[in-house]
Amino acid sequence: MPVSLFVGEGTIRTMAAIETIRNFPRVLIIDDDMVSREVMATVLTMTGYDVHTAPSGGDSLVLLDSDAFSPDVILMDTQMPGINGASLIAQLRARTHATIYAISGSQAPESVIAGADGFLLKPIGPEALQQVLEQHIFELPAHTVASASSALQPPVLSPKTLARFREMMKEDAVREIYVAVLNDLQRRRAALDAALQNGDGASIQRIGHSIKGGCGMAGALEAARVGELLEARGNDLEYIRTLLPLLESVTRNLQRMLNAEFSPQGEAPAV
Repeated sequence: MPVSLFVGEGTIRTMAAIETIRNFPRVLIIDDDMVSREVMATVLTMTGYDVHTAPSGGDSLVLLDSDAFSPDVILMDTQMPGINGASLIAQLRARTHATIYAISGSQAPESVIAGADGFLLKPIGPEALQQVLEQHIFELPAHTVASASSALQPPVLSPKTLARFREMMKEDAVREIYVAVLNDLQRRRAALDAALQNGDGASIQRIGHSIKGGCGMAGALEAARVGELLEARGNDLEYIRTLLPLLESVTRNLQRMLNAEFSPQGEAPAV
């Protein structure tokens, strides 16, 4: 049975005595085991977290040095080839103020325990993983946000749109729609690089308009929102540069959602 796509948002509005906005931490997962890495990433993405992954300590340092992603929480395996353990923790500390949790299938060395902010023993169930991260969620009164409606991120994928497609056509045809969406996002990303290099704001606006329209029709609402921002601010090149990591992030989020949703029929092409 497909996994439900009724997911939380990266930033969620909740109703209480005072309306608040719930902010989820950004998470970096470092693990050389692909299954462990992707299971954790999928669970957290579907809950509403912005997740990046790295298959090695070295790759995680390259990511942090690129300034493309600034995590609030890091989940790192303690036994990986190359840079690992206490040495990796020290190098992560030099690059980020993120909370670091060491993860291992066996007891970690004292140097790792001392250097990390917490230790998690594998296997980690989805509930336990979310309990650890929930303490890093914080809430703000909605009135403190300049524009709550623009700050709130839409869900990765509209469950209503997906359900409507499944009523209209076979599963393989539905899957092909989203394969096309992912491939198109890859092409648009390359076109944005070229437009930025040429200082071509008009092309950026056209690219944003296409992303907004195509992704909106497919129910890829998070990506459509980025397209809307590209279209509206296409002539502000510095602002557009700040959107590129966000576009990459929402593309990865969509990729993981689709991998989960269409399993075991097969995964969407890697991004």
